[in-house]
Amino acid sequence: MPARSFTGPVIAGLAANAAIVLLIGGSLVALLLSATELDLGSVLADSYIRHVVGFTIWQASLSTLLSVGLGVPVARALARHASFPGRDLLRAVFAVPFFTPVIVAIFGVVAIYGLGGWLNRGLALLDLPHGFYLYGLKGILIAHVFFNMPLVVTMLLPRLEAVPADSWRLAAQLGMGSWAVFRVIELPLLRQALPTISLLIFLLCFVSFAVVLALGGGPAATTLEVSIYQALRFDFDLGRAVSLALLQLVMGAVLVGVSRSFERPVQLMPRLRSVAPRPDAAGLAGRAIDITLLVIAGLFVALPLLTVVIEGTTGPMQRMLSSQSLQQSTLRSLMIATLASMLCLCLAVAIAASNRRRPRRQRSRWIAGLQAASIGGLIISPLALGTGLFLLFRPVVDQPWVGYALVIAMNAIMALPFGLPGLSQAMADAAREDDRLCAGLGISGWNRARLIDWPKLRKPIGFCLGLAFSLALGDLSAIALFGRDDMTTLPLLLYQQMGAYRMEEAEATAALLMFLSFLSFGAITGMMGSHARG
Repeated sequence: MPARSFTGPVIAGLAANAAIVLLIGGSLVALLLSATELDLGSVLADSYIRHVVGFTIWQASLSTLLSVGLGVPVARALARHASFPGRDLLRAVFAVPFFTPVIVAIFGVVAIYGLGGWLNRGLALLDLPHGFYLYGLKGILIAHVFFNMPLVVTMLLPRLEAVPADSWRLAAQLGMGSWAVFRVIELPLLRQALPTISLLIFLLCFVSFAVVLALGGGPAATTLEVSIYQALRFDFDLGRAVSLALLQLVMGAVLVGVSRSFERPVQLMPRLRSVAPRPDAAGLAGRAIDITLLVIAGLFVALPLLTVVIEGTTGPMQRMLSSQSLQQSTLRSLMIATLASMLCLCLAVAIAASNRRRPRRQRSRWIAGLQAASIGGLIISPLALGTGLFLLFRPVVDQPWVGYALVIAMNAIMALPFGLPGLSQAMADAAREDDRLCAGLGISGWNRARLIDWPKLRKPIGFCLGLAFSLALGDLSAIALFGRDDMTTLPLLLYQQMGAYRMEEAEATAALLMFLSFLSFGAITGMMGSHARG
């Protein structure tokens, strides 16, 4: 690369990538160096470890099957009816779980399906068999479907809505029914999209931590992620933790490698959204089935969240909010989320801005690489990454500032795969549209950033910042691994309250955490997305 090409954005991008490589690469090197002193064969020969591996794969497979199997018909039902009262609200409900702290959703699931939850109380009032036991595989599957079924709908719906209007007019002229429409028009789209979506869901469930920790119910329902945490925090068995982290990393890498052979390019035309009625949306029976399906799916997602609000606001909320431990945990969570989101945004902006300096013919390949890295980044689970960082900083890990630094860094790194692709794509689009104009007018540097780029990029920047803030605010894995007694955050406090059956306190904590998460995301994205300019 010529010397003159090393401009500010390129240097910043190289520095950001170097920081990420040093952090993740150093963690992996520490794991590998520790593995040379381990007898991995004896670890794999352990019957309990084999059970943990088998259960991890089994629960992730079932969760993926249920999430995709339920998400496809819900997405088709939404796509068949382009407008009906409450459609926008339903789509908003399906987007909420992604921004909901995991431990808050778990509290809502327990309040609905637990032994003392709404479901069992309702069945008892109707003199029907009750006593549904949530914990174990059933609870894990319910929570995973709660999070991932709406994600499947959100990812599939744009693809189904991108079918050109001419296709629907031709299908109507040919008299195609619902099955024919699915087989000829929708199934090819699903074959293109579902491998990547299924892999994403599987990896999310494969490295799931808070759900399994809270709802697993014991050693019989334990995953690799939870086993790593237990080995470090309770058994103090560093060798086992390293072995499990490496095993999880290898399995995730193999899954991603195998899945690449099933991926197909998906061509979308979002600006050409169909305005022609679908021929399979006119039947009375079909409409009734679609409405029933959408109502059930909407209630399944909305009820746990509504329960958190109702239980939290009707209890002794004022007394709980005056608790010193709750106040300190709130301030600590906000501080960690603020620093982690700012670090994540700085890394994302630096990496995305460096793409501007690449030749135009390389930008699409760079964007594709970032998207692949977004999925590949999920291979490195928080606990596997944390184990390596624990090894790196073991001599000073007891220092409070080291714990805070590691928690902030882990939250920033784990949020980066979700915020970077959209921001990088927005910057690439802005460069494609404005590079020649700015070069012709002599606009560059700060003037270009202020006058040309900022109005276009403030919304994706706000989304990246708000998303990183919400994810860090609700994170449990990093703080559970590196947190000390004086480092309790809201998610950790809520988990402790639920584990001690202090449900009144847990109700207030869950409601506060959910309120802060939604308020912060809405405030950040709303402020950054505003068209007002100073």
